[in-house]
Amino acid sequence: MTPLVLMIIIGAYLLGSISSAVLICRLYGLPDPRDSGSGNPGATNVLRLGGRGAAASVLVCDILKGMLPVWLSYFIGVNPFMLGVIGIAACLGHIYPIFFHFRGGKGVATALGALAPIGWDLSGLLISTWLLTVMLSGYSSLGSMVTALAAPLFTWWIKPEYTMPVAMLSCLIVFRHHDNVRRLLEGQESKIWNKFQRRNKTTPPKD
Repeated sequence: MTPLVLMIIIGAYLLGSISSAVLICRLYGLPDPRDSGSGNPGATNVLRLGGRGAAASVLVCDILKGMLPVWLSYFIGVNPFMLGVIGIAACLGHIYPIFFHFRGGKGVATALGALAPIGWDLSGLLISTWLLTVMLSGYSSLGSMVTALAAPLFTWWIKPEYTMPVAMLSCLIVFRHHDNVRRLLEGQESKIWNKFQRRNKTTPPKD
């Protein structure tokens, strides 16, 4: 590992540690997503708390946190395995952010951003898998886990040299969803549109 790659890994973790959900909720005057809704500082919870605009902003920022350091490393010729380590560092920053008392999100959008430099075809397959799973089940968490499990297979099909680092990243995402697995098995996981619908019913209309 060269000093430059080590610096990029540290930078990826620090960039990932910037909690987009917390900062954007403050900007929009919304409650702290770590203490409201599902307690997860991610785009899905912000959607429930503040609507599509705030959630879209969080989603874009979280994707960029994973995409920028990996893309930079890709263009300077970092090998596939270390690209995976850099992507994992960005996701670890999102999950355990040093700037926000290590209370982070699930890392799904950041992982998607880290995988985007592999190719838009892979990104399209991952997004389609998530959307299809969510539409069929209603569970955002299940969509994330199914997509994470499918990611190594899709990568092996498109660019097999990246399969190992993608598999490592997928394991991190699935591990981070262990609480969701328990709630799904117990039938206690909330469907994504149920909370959004309840929020719309309880929010008075604006002129």
